[in-house]
Amino acid sequence: MEKIKSPIGRFFIHLILILFSIYSLVPFYWTFIQSFKNLKDANSRTPKFFFTPTWENYQDLWLRSVPDNGAQIAFFVLLAVVILVCMLLFAEYIPIPTGVIYLFVTLGFIALLAGIPRFVETAKFYDYFINTLIVTVGTVVVSISIGSLAAYSLARYSGILGVVVLVAALGFRALPRLAFVLPYYWIGSATNLLDTHLLIILTLVAVNQPFTIWMLRSFFMEIPKDLEESAMIDGANRLTAFFRVIIPIMWPGIISTALFSLLLAYNEFLLVRILAQTNWTLPVAISRFTGGEDPRHLTLAAASAVSATVPIILVILFFQKNLVKGLAAGAVKG
Repeated sequence: MEKIKSPIGRFFIHLILILFSIYSLVPFYWTFIQSFKNLKDANSRTPKFFFTPTWENYQDLWLRSVPDNGAQIAFFVLLAVVILVCMLLFAEYIPIPTGVIYLFVTLGFIALLAGIPRFVETAKFYDYFINTLIVTVGTVVVSISIGSLAAYSLARYSGILGVVVLVAALGFRALPRLAFVLPYYWIGSATNLLDTHLLIILTLVAVNQPFTIWMLRSFFMEIPKDLEESAMIDGANRLTAFFRVIIPIMWPGIISTALFSLLLAYNEFLLVRILAQTNWTLPVAISRFTGGEDPRHLTLAAASAVSATVPIILVILFFQKNLVKGLAAGAVKG
C-alpha cells in the first residue's frame, strides 16, 4: 500500500480517525462522569456535564461502611500501589534481577489485596473483583502453558496429523458457548465443582485454547529451526532449547497472546453466570445494576463499569510495547 502524499487526502484520513476515536470514547466518557454524579444529576432530563462530583457511588460499591480513618487507609493503599507500579515501570534501571523484582511486586499486590479486608469492611463487589483476578490469571497461565507447548509442536511437526489437530481446534473455536456450558455443568454437578474457580478456569481454558494455539503457532512459525538445532548440537535437549532459546525470542508473541486470552477471560459473562451461583466475576456482577428498577442502580452501574475497565486499561498501557512488537512480528513474514 502506497503512502498518501496528497495533503487533502491526509486531512480527510486524519479527520475520519479523529471522528472514529471520539465516537469510541464518548460512551466511556459519559459512563465515567455518570459514576461521579448523585441521583438527581444522573437522572436529570437534560444531560449535565457540569456538576459537583461525589465519591459516594464508589464508596457504596466497594465498602459496606467507611471507617473513621478511611482517608489514611486510602492514602497508604494508593502509596503502596504507586510504589509497586513504579517498580514495574523502572525494573530495568534497578540494580536487582528483574525476575526478583517481578516476584516481589506480585507478592506485594497479593499481600495488598489480601490485607485490605482486614482494615476496612469491603462490600460484595470486592469479592467479585478478587474472583475475577483469580479466574483471569488462572485461565491465562493454564492457556499459555499448554498453548505454548502445543503450538511449538504443531509449528515444528509437518505431518498430516498436525493439520487435523489444527482444523479440529478451529472447529472447537467455532462452537457456540452453550456447547461448552452443558458438558461442563454436568461435570461440575458430578464432581461438586459447581460455583468454584477451578471449574470456571477449566471451562474458559477449553473455550480459549484453540485461539491460543493458533495465534502462538503463527509466532513459532517465524522462528528459524536452526536456533534450537544449534542449541541441541551444543548438548541441550528439545525441552531445554525450547525454554532457553525459543521462549526468550517468543516473549512479545506470548505476551500478545496472553493479553488476548486475558481479555476473553476477563469479559466472559455467559459461562460464569451459568456455572457460578455466588462466585461471580465482574461482568456478571455489573449485570445486577443494569436491569434493576432502583434508580440508584444507574450510578452504581456506571461506577462498576469504570471500576472494571480501569485495571484492563492499566494492563494494556503497561504491556503496549510488547503487544505492538508481538503483533508486528506475527504480521510480517520473514
